[in-house]
Amino acid sequence: MEISAGMVKELREKTGAGIMDCKEALAASEGAMEDAVDYLRKKGLQAADKRSARATREGVVHSYIHGGGRLGVLVEVNCETDFVARTDDFQELCKDLGMQIAASNPQYVSIDQVPEEAIAKERNILQEQARQSGRPENVIEKIVDGRMQKYYQEVCLLEQPFVKDTDRTVNDVLRDNIAKLGENISVARFARFVLGDSA
Repeated sequence: MEISAGMVKELREKTGAGIMDCKEALAASEGAMEDAVDYLRKKGLQAADKRSARATREGVVHSYIHGGGRLGVLVEVNCETDFVARTDDFQELCKDLGMQIAASNPQYVSIDQVPEEAIAKERNILQEQARQSGRPENVIEKIVDGRMQKYYQEVCLLEQPFVKDTDRTVNDVLRDNIAKLGENISVARFARFVLGDSA
């Protein structure tokens, strides 16, 4: 099938990928636009996996203020170069992360930041709840493991459903941006302030 310039242009506008990548994706998917988008995402995610070990020493501390100044978020988002930190796509990602933190109130960036004591305490509570509901002992651990995933989705930013598209996690959005911008990106830390909440 012949790939027209119009098809390449449409795919570029949808994905932000380069001309040659769009041509390759359209050829591989025989001109099917949605398949070409999927092809580019998979290729980008593979590249993102390779980039995830690279150091992120640039970036921004972004502020997000909501509710007429009643709620505010500071989030440090890092990337590899100052050039990427100044792009509109990176700034949009920072804004989205600020909005996510404001809306969903995570406690930690990722699962590996959750203290062991907090994990043990939550597991004990869930085990006790499962026992009290009369579940057999051999299925309690499976139930607890499933409920722990829900716990991580509540308290860990990267595990949360993304507020703009709840079918995807914040980590999915981060990985898409790594693929799109061609650099490793990480969330270093955040703080959430609510007016009158000094606890």
